[in-house]
Amino acid sequence: MMYTWFVIVVSLCLIIRFFLFRQKDDRKLPPGPSFLSSHLILLTNSLMELEPILKNLKSKYGPLITLSFCSHPIIFVSDHSLAHQILIKNGAVVSDRPRVFGFRTITSASYGPNWRALRRNLRSVFLHTSRVKSFAWARKCVLGSLIGHLQKHDKGAAGILVRDHFRTAIFSLSLFMCFGEKLDECQINEIETLQRHLLSLVVTRKLNVYLVFPWLFKILFRNTWKIFEKLRNDQKQKLMSLIKSERQSLGKEQIAYIDTLGCLKLPEEEANCTSDKTLTAKQTVSMCGEFLNTATDTTSTTLQWIMANLVKHPHIQSKLYDEIVAVAGHPPPLQLPHEELESFIDEDDLQKMPYLKAVVLEGLRRHPPGHLVLPHRVMKDVEVQGYVIPEGATLNFMVGEMGLDPKVWDDPMEFDPERFLSNDSCNNDVFDITGNKGIKMMPFGVGRRICPASDLALLHLEYFVANLIWYFHWTPPNGYHVDLSERVDFTITMKNPLRAQINSRGVEN
Repeated sequence: MMYTWFVIVVSLCLIIRFFLFRQKDDRKLPPGPSFLSSHLILLTNSLMELEPILKNLKSKYGPLITLSFCSHPIIFVSDHSLAHQILIKNGAVVSDRPRVFGFRTITSASYGPNWRALRRNLRSVFLHTSRVKSFAWARKCVLGSLIGHLQKHDKGAAGILVRDHFRTAIFSLSLFMCFGEKLDECQINEIETLQRHLLSLVVTRKLNVYLVFPWLFKILFRNTWKIFEKLRNDQKQKLMSLIKSERQSLGKEQIAYIDTLGCLKLPEEEANCTSDKTLTAKQTVSMCGEFLNTATDTTSTTLQWIMANLVKHPHIQSKLYDEIVAVAGHPPPLQLPHEELESFIDEDDLQKMPYLKAVVLEGLRRHPPGHLVLPHRVMKDVEVQGYVIPEGATLNFMVGEMGLDPKVWDDPMEFDPERFLSNDSCNNDVFDITGNKGIKMMPFGVGRRICPASDLALLHLEYFVANLIWYFHWTPPNGYHVDLSERVDFTITMKNPLRAQINSRGVEN
């Protein structure tokens, strides 16, 4: 009820402000609905709930749409060629973030020296090829635990709900990469639950109020703000204990993400930094929280979508298994759940599996984890198709629409990995997922703000999909239909989570 009254009051105030203080602007902005309609749309829907509305607006206004909030234009782009023109050809002036983001993390920091330092630390220091390979044993450990849990909770003909098992596996791997410490199941679940509660606040409409009127949010939604503050404090306590434990570990060979953050020096003196320009405790916690969220949700969500399609399309699963066996041989017999697995597909062998790579790419095309990438802020006027995207405007890109564009993809709603295979090539070099040459889909974003951990995400998806298909034959339980309906969460998840019947492929010798 409070939120409804807020929308009414703000709407009236904005209408009065619009008519009293509006100024003539000769610049030709992309088309869109009226002033009143625009801000009602933005106030009554979270950013993640806008997609169906934007699809309807696209049919009326085209691939460039402007929603006006006060004098601030928020522009949505749904065409791949326009996205390439904006993000690649004009990348230097559209790579900022809206000022409303307060935490100094890679995804939210303003475009500049500090952002470059944070990103370089993740991509070039921590995610250097040698560092990623050093965590191979951790991936084996997590995969073995996942396979054991799937066996343990398998209900035979009734199948098993895999979502939580996938998420816990990826989250435990992310925790280890972040802190260099293997946690017990109770600790993992405790931190994971805390992170989920924090993320649940991101997808509410109330967050839009905070982004526009932070001071008013704290007054109108005191209880929500108290919950958020408590969760942030709990997160700080939990993660700081892991940070202190890691920094007290001397002489260890494994370098965790937190170790690189401790050595990082920011290039600019800021009020939020320590005197020697290192990260504050609050910033360090935010960076670790960002790593855990982005490394877990997108990967575990995509993994479930891919496995759902392999259950739904047994001929694709069969072809993938044949390719895996041709490279790695037949899987060994599965041991009991409490025993440790020792045999996995070697990560180097993944490079010999083009169909596996095609399956993963098709999963990302058909089911990108987010249908809208994080907003960009324009730092200088940009002209696109005769329209002006003005300085200070917010830019959003409709990732889901681009991956389903019938002008780019044949039968875009079909799950067909063959579309990524070249007749004269046995590798995935023919497809540029970075979008530098041309954008056909952009599940990791494109341009200077592209996800710095995209290579790691692809490795994890290929590794888990390959081993899960190698060890198990995945089928739907009797009477069960794989439902690919979507639900808006922090990522775009399955409305009805995947339930599958798993049967070991290994044959006793």
